[in-house]
Amino acid sequence: MKKYVCKVCGYVYDPEAGDPDNGVAPGTAFEDLPEGWVCPLCAVGKDEFEPA
Repeated sequence: MKKYVCKVCGYVYDPEAGDPDNGVAPGTAFEDLPEGWVCPLCAVGKDEFEPA
């Protein structure tokens, strides 16, 4: 699974770690994140991420 980086703030979404603070379990691929998921640091949507 690929890591994705936020183009706005540089946050890296690592699918192995997930985003447990926001209800995303470890092992969740970026493509499988809920539609409403936003960057935990700057709150932009998934469309502002690119593959790392």
